Amino acid sequence: MIKKILVSQPQPTSEKSPYFDISKKHGVEFVFHPFIKVEGLSAKEFRQQKVQILEHTAIVFNSRHAIDHFFNLCKEMRIAIPADMKYFAISESIALYIQKYVQYRKRKVSFGSTGKWPELIQVMAKHKTEKYLVPQSDVHTDEVRTLLDAKKLKYTECVMYRTVPNAISEEEMRGMDMLVVFTPAGVQSLQKNFPDFKQDESIKIGCFGKATAKALEDAGFRIDLEAPSEKAPSMTGCLDLYLEEANA
Repeated sequence: MIKKILVSQPQPTSEKSPYFDISKKHGVEFVFHPFIKVEGLSAKEFRQQKVQILEHTAIVFNSRHAIDHFFNLCKEMRIAIPADMKYFAISESIALYIQKYVQYRKRKVSFGSTGKWPELIQVMAKHKTEKYLVPQSDVHTDEVRTLLDAKKLKYTECVMYRTVPNAISEEEMRGMDMLVVFTPAGVQSLQKNFPDFKQDESIKIGCFGKATAKALEDAGFRIDLEAPSEKAPSMTGCLDLYLEEANA
């Protein structure tokens, strides 16, 4: 019987979250505690990459983290962003977030239509004269570089923030019947926080995505629930179905 589930994500801000519906339906308690957190590089760390921000004419953002850490770093380094700097965002919602730092209407902001890199690169390819700066996390793939090279765009990739483990105590873990993990970094955090953690039959582990599943398997953990599935595309949908059987 599963009664208490630790979800390695922030507490939902909306009362309409499916987690609350599942809690009422199955009589389970959800505890939300991210296994990872994002922190920005210091000015000293960034300078080691020898990237000159003002040598670029456009900044490319794929997340709110990228926006926050870019502008915070510029402030720390006392870099004044010119009024004619252009911005490219992976989606409209990310583009709108830029106005937290600049007056949106006074800047030229372009964005992709689907929230995916290939569509954003297509937009960028229409502005071949720009020199793009692409802030990223310390953990990223070669996808962006491959797409940019294919379009022969001028760009510089740089690391401005990193993913680090978020501490969780043994007391917070005590009494959990199930853990739900969403990223390989979350698996690494679990191992770092609890190097002696042994999974027995009393604790179940659920995960989202094939990369997370592989990280769990490589770490020697048993996966009891993997999302998405053919019956449910979301973690909450898969959890609902799983609990119907587990708590029957």
